[in-house]
Amino acid sequence: MSQDRTALVLGATGGIGGAVARGLLARGWRVKALHRQAAGQPARGGLAWVQGDATRPADVAAAAEGVALIVHAVNPPGYRHWPRLVPAMLEASIAAATRQRARILLPGTVYNYGPDTFPRIAENAPQHPLTRKGAIRAAMELRLAESGLDVLIVRAGDYFGAEAGNSWFSQALVQPGSIPRRIVHPGRPGIGHQWAYLPDVAETMLRLLHHPALPGGFARFHMDGHWDAGGTDMVDSIRRALDQPDLPVRRLPWMLFRLLAPVWPFAREVAEIAYLWRSAIRLDNAKLRALLGEEPHTPLDDAVSATLRGLGCLPAPVLRKAVS
Repeated sequence: MSQDRTALVLGATGGIGGAVARGLLARGWRVKALHRQAAGQPARGGLAWVQGDATRPADVAAAAEGVALIVHAVNPPGYRHWPRLVPAMLEASIAAATRQRARILLPGTVYNYGPDTFPRIAENAPQHPLTRKGAIRAAMELRLAESGLDVLIVRAGDYFGAEAGNSWFSQALVQPGSIPRRIVHPGRPGIGHQWAYLPDVAETMLRLLHHPALPGGFARFHMDGHWDAGGTDMVDSIRRALDQPDLPVRRLPWMLFRLLAPVWPFAREVAEIAYLWRSAIRLDNAKLRALLGEEPHTPLDDAVSATLRGLGCLPAPVLRKAVS
């Protein structure tokens, strides 16, 4: 990157966008963040809020003036109108990056892949998604590959972490703000699943961005994260963190979502991605390890405890008076 170490983050109030923004600031970058209500955003460690809308190319272009990196970690408000808004937002980032000769960083998803690539998925695996959002995500990566820009895509499993936002961990397994009385598990014993601790994902992205051997052009990397081979490691870790080895586990009612899909858009979205929980799917991180040597990795129990604590799901510590 020949320009000054200045970045624009789209989606800085989200989990991965915020984590990458904080990591860039810690490494001495100047970081701008586009927001539709910039004046109302709290100061965050030197983050420079810029008024604007990621769906408006002129706003993105103005905010991107002088940047070497655009972090495209933004989704439509409320996850609505994906077919119209997602491509438009990407085109705005591509236009701004082209003008500034900046790199684009995109967090990848497993929605891009269909069962023809299971169970072990390399970066060059064909993308034949089964869902509408998966098709949009695959089209985004194809468009970036054809853009001629320097692009970095880092793909990981299901995010978890205190600031992961809309995640299976915080919207199914536990409910933020209360001590769990049960765990609602989308998977099943014996079916492996891949999880990714949000701080590890952000750290991986940052190490790649700063690696002298990171290739120019279009580059994709996969993370291994936390591979739950038996489908029960995450549940067991939550139980250990809560010191409740017998905490009940309930299966997610997938059939109910399928029945409600015709009349409830959210249920339709959930039902569409059920196939990602019915099969053991593991992203292959050999390419990442070949470049970095090792993948940033927080031990599972440490990551789960920090996540539960951040979500307000751990009981308050008992303060004991000192004995005189």
